[in-house]
Formats: sequence, C-alpha cells, structure tokens
Amino acid sequence: MIKLKRVYDGQSATDGVRYLVERLWPRGVKKASLHLDGWIKDAAPGTELRKWFSHDPAKWEEFRRRYFAELDRAPETWEPILLAARHGTVTLLYSSHDTEHNNAVALREYIEHKKGSGTVRAGETSVRVETRQSHKKRNAGRGRGARSVSRKSL
Repeated sequence: MIKLKRVYDGQSATDGVRYLVERLWPRGVKKASLHLDGWIKDAAPGTELRKWFSHDPAKWEEFRRRYFAELDRAPETWEPILLAARHGTVTLLYSSHDTEHNNAVALREYIEHKKGSGTVRAGETSVRVETRQSHKKRNAGRGRGARSVSRKSL
C-alpha cells in the first residue's frame, strides 16, 4: 500500500516506510524533525518539468504524461519505492498545497500500476520483477545448487 502525506502533517505509526519525493527540501522543515527512511529526490520530476507544471491543474494530464516518460527512462529512481510497497506500507511525503495535483499523486499512480503488472518498463527494456512465490516456482526442481540472477548482474 502506498499512502500520501504532506511533510507538514505529523508522523503516524501507520505510515510504514517514509520517503520524501521532492527534488527540493521543503521550506520551513528541519531535517531532524521529518523522520524519513529516505529522500528520493531523483524520483521527483526534473527541474524543467517541475517549473513548467507550476502546480497548474490545467496542465495535469500533460504533466503526468511527461513525468511518466521521465520515470520510464529512470527506473532505478523509483524501484526502491516499488520494492518497499510490495513488503508493506509506504508513505510518500510531498510539500505541495494541492493534494490532488502534485508529483506524489502521479508517482503513486505510476508505481501502483507497475506494482500490479509485475513488469518494470524502461524505454525499450523490460525487466520482470520476481516475487518470492514466482522465484520458488521458477527454481523448483533445480536442486540446492540453483542460483537466482539479480538485475544488476544482467
């Protein structure tokens, strides 16, 4: 499950893993007070896209299209969120005042889609993300010497 929360809202016991998904540090927030598990600034929209969008709801659909294209080109930026969400609750923290039209909303939509498909697409390349169950099925009957291949070794 992926939840969303403004950085200005308090921490909750149900937040799970907390990631800040902003390119810039939020105004007026002390780093020590935010209680993060990570700041994944590279999963936020690029500077040019962020400035173009400027939180204008009229640009929302085009922003999503462009942002999803950025995410497709850089899966290493959002895969930690996907993996954490497969194991428990993840809360994406954002600073925008608009709770419906911001990068965290779009990022959650993108990752939830990837989480459901099991396939991570980056441009022309497609990598199957294995669950523990599919790994066991694939290696059934191989004996004790079976080894799995990580994405990094491909």
